[in-house]
Amino acid sequence: MVTAALCVAVGATACTSDDSGPSAKKTAPSATAAPTPVPALTPAQARDAITHYSTTNNLAHVKQDRALLDTVEGGPRYAMSLADLKQDEALPKADREPYRLWSYDLSATDLYIPRLQDGQQRWFAAVTRGGSQQQFARVLVMAENTKSMQWEMVATVDIDDPKQLPTIVLDKDGYATAVDASSKSLTAPVSQLRSAVTDNFATGGELTGKKVFAPTAASQRQIKVHDETTRKFGPRGTTRFAAADPQFTDAYALKTTTGALVVFSHTHTQHDAVAAPSLRIIPEKEDRAWLGTSASPAFTYTFTCSDIAAVPSVPEASSLLGYGCRRTDAEAAGPSTSV
Repeated sequence: MVTAALCVAVGATACTSDDSGPSAKKTAPSATAAPTPVPALTPAQARDAITHYSTTNNLAHVKQDRALLDTVEGGPRYAMSLADLKQDEALPKADREPYRLWSYDLSATDLYIPRLQDGQQRWFAAVTRGGSQQQFARVLVMAENTKSMQWEMVATVDIDDPKQLPTIVLDKDGYATAVDASSKSLTAPVSQLRSAVTDNFATGGELTGKKVFAPTAASQRQIKVHDETTRKFGPRGTTRFAAADPQFTDAYALKTTTGALVVFSHTHTQHDAVAAPSLRIIPEKEDRAWLGTSASPAFTYTFTCSDIAAVPSVPEASSLLGYGCRRTDAEAAGPSTSV
């Protein structure tokens, strides 16, 4: 679900009498009033949705109940949670971290509820803060499942530097304005943002990443992943990152005082291969959840990620504010060596 921009539909109609003579009376064109956008839900309902999510999420993880987790998570957030469960279950019990119950501090959480037109999928965002001085910030996006009509957490993204978070525009009643993340009116539509983050991994940002994004900590970290991972085998093998068709195409955007805040997802792959037929790659401990224990000359991993970017209203570079990735698939890539 890509959020649609709020728009005004105007239909003009002109009416005349049957008398076509000079004395005929004509009515002036009239405009049909556009439906008034309404808030996706109330602040109290949004807080209840967040509380219900954290409570159910805890219970689902304690029981390792994927079906229960599916009732409160969707999109990339659910895919990442499933990946965490799969990897944890594959580890020896001695290596598993004990699960700790948690909750969001609603007193330190700001809600950003957009007004939406009738028929648009309902969603809202929140920024929750933590730490002794609230120095940590996480952006949450919850959306209503159009089939179950339940609220699901679809994205959670930690912000590297909360001071970089732009100010979200609120109307006189405290509600936000949804923006079409795919609109060409944005200096960087979501398709361009997605291409730029995958380029950070694939080339170190040399094609589009460094052009679209300013050198924030998040963008630099993606480039560092490329630089360090592609050299990890030395002369014995190669690693190549590549963009993949996004598993989740939904994007959520809100109007800010400087442009738009966009939350989106991307998918990329990592292909590891040996440099000589006599060599094999031995899966590491966390890889075995996906690959077992068999060595292979090549493996391909798939990563699902959530990203958040501030897009300016003027033709300047966007800022990648944070991202998070999980390996969500892996397979032996066959007998071929380096690519």
